[in-house]
Amino acid sequence: MTVTTPLTGGRARSSSVGTDSFKISPSYSPLRPEQLPHHHSSYGATTAPLLPLPQEEPVQPLRFYRILQYFVYATINVVIGVPGLYGYASVIFHHPVFQPHMNALSKLVLLSSFLHQLAFTLCSSLPFAIGMVQDAGLIFLSSMSTSVAEQLTEYYSAEQDHHLRERAILSTTIVLLSGGTACLGLVLVIMGKFKLANAVAYLPMPVVGGYLAFIGYFCFQAGVALCISQPMTRVEDWALLLQWPLLKLALPGLAAAVVFTWIARNPKYDAWLPLAMMAVPAAFYIVVCGITRVGLDGAREQGWVGPESPSVPVSELFHLVDWSLVHWSCVADLLLTWVGMVFVVSFASCLDVAAIAMDMGEALDTNKELVTVGIGNVLSGLGFGFTGSYIFSQTIFTYRTNVHSRWIGVLVMVAYLYIITSPVNLLQVSPLFFLGSTLIFIGYDLLYEWLLLIRHKIFRSEYLIVWATFLAIQVVGMDAGIVLGILVSLVDHVVTSAKLVQVTRVSKKSRAVWSPLESKILNEQAYHSQSPKVIVLEISGTVFFGSSLQLFQRMLEETHLSFENDDAHHHPFHQPGWQSPHTNSTALTQIRSPKSPNGHHHNGAPPSQHRVVFRPPQFIVLDLTQLSELDASACRGCFLQFVSICSKHNVLVCAAGPSQRTDWMLRSHNVCYSTVPEEEKLKAQCLQSHYATTQLNTKIDKMLVFVTTLEALEFCETTLLQRAHRTTVLSPLQRRIQQGQTLTVASIFQLLLDATEEEEELLKLLESGRYHDEISFQAGDVVFAKDTHADAFYVVLQGSVAIVSTSSTHRRKSFRQPFPGTNAGALITPTSPTTTATTPRLDPKLAAHATSVWPTGGVFGFVDFWLQRPRVFQVVCCTQSPTICAKMTHSHWNLLQQENEALAALVQRVLLNASVADLANCTCSET
Repeated sequence: MTVTTPLTGGRARSSSVGTDSFKISPSYSPLRPEQLPHHHSSYGATTAPLLPLPQEEPVQPLRFYRILQYFVYATINVVIGVPGLYGYASVIFHHPVFQPHMNALSKLVLLSSFLHQLAFTLCSSLPFAIGMVQDAGLIFLSSMSTSVAEQLTEYYSAEQDHHLRERAILSTTIVLLSGGTACLGLVLVIMGKFKLANAVAYLPMPVVGGYLAFIGYFCFQAGVALCISQPMTRVEDWALLLQWPLLKLALPGLAAAVVFTWIARNPKYDAWLPLAMMAVPAAFYIVVCGITRVGLDGAREQGWVGPESPSVPVSELFHLVDWSLVHWSCVADLLLTWVGMVFVVSFASCLDVAAIAMDMGEALDTNKELVTVGIGNVLSGLGFGFTGSYIFSQTIFTYRTNVHSRWIGVLVMVAYLYIITSPVNLLQVSPLFFLGSTLIFIGYDLLYEWLLLIRHKIFRSEYLIVWATFLAIQVVGMDAGIVLGILVSLVDHVVTSAKLVQVTRVSKKSRAVWSPLESKILNEQAYHSQSPKVIVLEISGTVFFGSSLQLFQRMLEETHLSFENDDAHHHPFHQPGWQSPHTNSTALTQIRSPKSPNGHHHNGAPPSQHRVVFRPPQFIVLDLTQLSELDASACRGCFLQFVSICSKHNVLVCAAGPSQRTDWMLRSHNVCYSTVPEEEKLKAQCLQSHYATTQLNTKIDKMLVFVTTLEALEFCETTLLQRAHRTTVLSPLQRRIQQGQTLTVASIFQLLLDATEEEEELLKLLESGRYHDEISFQAGDVVFAKDTHADAFYVVLQGSVAIVSTSSTHRRKSFRQPFPGTNAGALITPTSPTTTATTPRLDPKLAAHATSVWPTGGVFGFVDFWLQRPRVFQVVCCTQSPTICAKMTHSHWNLLQQENEALAALVQRVLLNASVADLANCTCSET
């Protein structure tokens, strides 16, 4: 079952896992959905919040109270969001060359969040939506900024002006990152307009999980670096914490992040998180200014707050870029990273929308909301900003307050503008360990979510992919690490798909009605319990290069064939004196000792004393209706080899129900005959009466293709019977058609029941026409449509009808002219195999959509008729010549019961026999 798993950064994650856990985590914002008040449902999961869900519009409070609510909830969103935005700025611009400009760059991140919120306030269908720069694109932006800084540092020699180099790096970085954000926004808008949101699902979830875990590690590292005011970009930089002065600066931030994480992970105390985030800097000011009286200057000297720097007016933000110093040559090196960012951010945004919709319990148009996210990114990019999206936790928090007004978003934007225009630099007045603790908190949360908690919600192989991607990004870099994670996912998919291919030996017979003697021959010889002459194998799944060898070995095991002793000329089937289907070459025999259920030999006897002889069959029918795909490697490596071995053992292989693609693949690689006429000619030769009594002069060394499994089985049965009798075998119905007799409901029912003389006389009363109507259909006429009232059941008196589907799944079915006399349903053999003139020709346009066929003698539609339920399929006349059906309605049936209960009982026996025939050939793959 598909389950949504926790995804930080506003994303819900879809994975094939069990149903015992079901939870969505947000796009990262410090306030998680779990931290909101919940009550426990009967399913054992926290699903419903204690904050009132807006089911009904409450009584409107006084205006001043409503305005107060706006201010309170907007303030909470600002308190939660702003510290994280300063942390995000330090992540994006973590290269040392950017550190002198962090005040201005942090305000650019705030301005970007303002533009994102503006887009959500104006365009989103959710009036309570909160959006800002978020974590999904952080590492991509950081990688791009670092790449530009390193390239231009090498470009400018040490002798050149240091100020010019910094200006060039700053200008190029801001322009390329913001330009990439705007282009990403355009891609999202196009995806939303053309409804392409599902395209992002091609990125494997474990790879995204490994990337998010790396974001957690990166945020953790950046948070510690912010606390100690030292750059940390390599694993070796953690050695800085071995110095006590630096460790002393980091410890408060690490401790505060632990407190934030504990509060966020305990829904009982969720309201404490904003208070805790305000209490930490408040406690710092009390200690510094009140208790120790060190003051901010003393704290700055000790490294607790940032150094003083001149204020940055809003106008100077746009003077950071000198267009003449932009190095456009860096674009080529950033293109691959940008493509990865497009996939990850679009994937995250779609899951943000899905998570919000699921928590609200209402449907949202993902493509429409993706357009809104795209517009926000376009505005942000044009304003020298960075990627962003919905913030799941803050959006849901605002939704659950029952204050659904765009004024909250407006007030959040006002707060952003105030901070941007304020002359105060928060970095020089706020404790650095507090700003660092917000990043460390994000790191704790993402690492715990994606490296520990997720292990209970995905398969073991997927969990290993999460770790593999996480470690690969650490070792080989982000782009190569994600590509490596995708490759590992593909390998896992190949291995998993190979295991899903199944070969099942099933017990099936045709639905042809044979004489008692012929039925006995088939039961004792063709379908013998230990040495059957006809074996049916159902093959399901996708057969490709990864599963072909396993499939080939299973097919050999199920059919008791081997590579050894395959000298076919010793087989008695090649000799003219062949008598019984039981006669088989002992050279091909696999001898096994019978074992008890516990695996020991019976009576402790050695294998030489108790032996069961398993002989290869004469016919193998491969049911390919459940075979979804077949590639060239598997076609040659599995089916071609299998047919070759069967040909050496003189075993005839029949393929039933292949799709059009599979049929083409088999014929292209000489597994089947290249043309249908050649194949039909060989089928007719097999059914000639002299075939079994003369030396075989035409060797069938390829598969014979049939429309249905039942058709293939009847071909095998007919061939076996004719070889056993050494003459043409005709069923009773075939003889009547050969003699030119007109088929009636009574004659068909007599044969289906193998009726006695007394029952035949009774069934002749049906010929009066009182109890049924005869209806003629032309090619394409609908006998009955799906979901219509089941008012009758039908008997095919002449021609053929078929179940026709208009879905794309069934349109791909290949359809050939059925073997004359096929039983594709509850019916009896209608024509002589050697008299194709009496076989109704199928209309090729209609037959291309057919999934099952009832030729003359077929009884259909009775299950829905008796259950009094709507039709579950559609039946259409599929022959070029007219088809005649007998129709028995409820009125006819009621009249029959009233006038002749004995005859009604016989008709019930006919329908019972038809039902038994259906059930006897039903397997798990068909239900």
